[in-house]
Amino acid sequence: MTIRVVVVDDQDMVRSGFAALLSAQSDIDVVGQAPNGRLGIEVSRSTHPDVVLMDVRMPEMDGLEAARQLLDPLPGVVHRPRVLMLTTFDIDDYVYAALHAGASGFLLKDAPVAELVQAVRVIAAGEALLAPSVTRRLIEDVARSRPVPRQDTRVRLNGLTPRETEVLLLVAQGLSNAEIAARLVVAQQTVKTHMTRLLTKLGARDRAQLVVLAYESGLVAPGRSHPAPGT
Repeated sequence: MTIRVVVVDDQDMVRSGFAALLSAQSDIDVVGQAPNGRLGIEVSRSTHPDVVLMDVRMPEMDGLEAARQLLDPLPGVVHRPRVLMLTTFDIDDYVYAALHAGASGFLLKDAPVAELVQAVRVIAAGEALLAPSVTRRLIEDVARSRPVPRQDTRVRLNGLTPRETEVLLLVAQGLSNAEIAARLVVAQQTVKTHMTRLLTKLGARDRAQLVVLAYESGLVAPGRSHPAPGT
């Protein structure tokens, strides 16, 4: 299946460069481009992409507001693409806010071509871009700036079963479904079932928001190593 992508960035060379790199992939089709968030929304609403590459800082409408409108649209708008935020900063509260808005992750603009292409594929497949070390560093640094766990988030985690809590901990560590299945010695379908229940119980859109919730609740502490489940 071909992945439909829209690239939104106010720098012409960056935007066209990303579009060219992605278009060169046999399984990716760049269906639109835009120089700011406002036009990015218009292009996305008309082309229905699977993934939107969204720059964080742009004129007229920034990437955060555009992501919010795409991911939480007005009544009557059915299509909701997945959003991958692009940034030149590896630590940025702005991107953390984007994860809260429902973005599926973020990527540095100077990332290798292979990493950009893989990021699009990962997000199109319904995963969140959590594997690159920079993403973990972002979340941990922001968590350090908010050292007191949010009580409302801790209460929400109280409704999880012990196994669901184990899965959430592994998700927060950046493990994929396959890696979680291997760690817990269960089938991948079992992990998918736990993921569905976690998303439903915690009211999260995707894995990225699950990671944020894990840090905010205090389940995962920045800079602290965690034992493997069952040890």
